[in-house]
Amino acid sequence: MSVPFSTTSVRVPAGFQNLLEGLVREVLREQPSDVVAFAAQHFQRLLEQREAGAIDPVAWGALLED
Repeated sequence: MSVPFSTTSVRVPAGFQNLLEGLVREVLREQPSDVVAFAAQHFQRLLEQREAGAIDPVAWGALLED
């Protein structure tokens, strides 16, 4: 996926769109008062899951985008 930005296009890394959609879904569900802190915690949990050997959400998202 590329995003038009001015007269250039910015290439979004594979899996990034899915990763952000997951964050948005959680923010809408939880309605946190501090979205930035919630996002930091969300990504920390994903990182811990990936390091524990669980599915890498970025790799999974890249597969879904293909």
